[in-house]
Amino acid sequence: MSSIPITEQSNERTSNISALPVVEILRLMNEEDHLVPRAVERVLGDIADAVDAIVSQLKDGGRLFYIGTGTSGRLGVLDASECPPTFGVSPELIQGIIAGGYEALYRAVEASEDDRGAGADDLRARGISGNDAVVGLAASGRTPYTIGALEYARSLGSKTISITCVPGAPIIEVAEINIVPVVGPEVLTGSTRLKAGSAQKMVLNMISTATLIRLGYVSGNRMSNVQTRNSKLRDRAVRILSAETDLQPDYAKDLLEKAGWQLPVAIIMYRAGVAREQAEAAWKSGNGVIDKAIAELVERTNS
Repeated sequence: MSSIPITEQSNERTSNISALPVVEILRLMNEEDHLVPRAVERVLGDIADAVDAIVSQLKDGGRLFYIGTGTSGRLGVLDASECPPTFGVSPELIQGIIAGGYEALYRAVEASEDDRGAGADDLRARGISGNDAVVGLAASGRTPYTIGALEYARSLGSKTISITCVPGAPIIEVAEINIVPVVGPEVLTGSTRLKAGSAQKMVLNMISTATLIRLGYVSGNRMSNVQTRNSKLRDRAVRILSAETDLQPDYAKDLLEKAGWQLPVAIIMYRAGVAREQAEAAWKSGNGVIDKAIAELVERTNS
């Protein structure tokens, strides 16, 4: 068995890729990409364990942190940044941390990967505690920065999770829950922005989406907490409100305008039969969960 991590091994199927026509290069890449969802499918049970653990932490007032370097770190920041506009949650609830800070999002800062203490320092700067959950992202599973971050998080009692594409990687010894989609050698040897990156992105999609569904930020399969920051999103909000209430689009738009284009507030106004001020107060009291807000208003009415 090779001592080289599988993400760094040479892919025999693509050994002659530099001599191929463009369409054949693309065909080979596409065939290799087909391996990614299969690899993720094999670890669905581990992803479910991670979601359950994260939901438990967030229900108790904790936060979720993604932390990593390079492509892994960028993917974590990307997923975290999409949660507020999609689910209407605070940017504080799910946060992405990348080694090297903001500059590393658009320019490689590879040297920061080797600083084991920097990962702990970056978590410490966010005020991490035992109530939080930390997901360490490292395709190779041996990045000192990310391992150091998980070691520090675990020492505080935080729930720790790793996402790596290498079985038996050092990071697995640190985290409590490990998600290991094995996608095999890359099309370009060691370029883990490819299959490994795709696998990590798929896993992150599942973690954030399933977590926020379980916390009540989705109605059916509709983004009932979506933020209406542009005309496209306002049109989407009208469609969602129409589906939620059976209102015709014109009436749904009118209700949204009365709610200040706050979709969850409009839903609460309609279902609970209250004015905007009451709906807003209940929504905030229910931490942005529509069903909690409505239940609170119903309880007040019946008491």
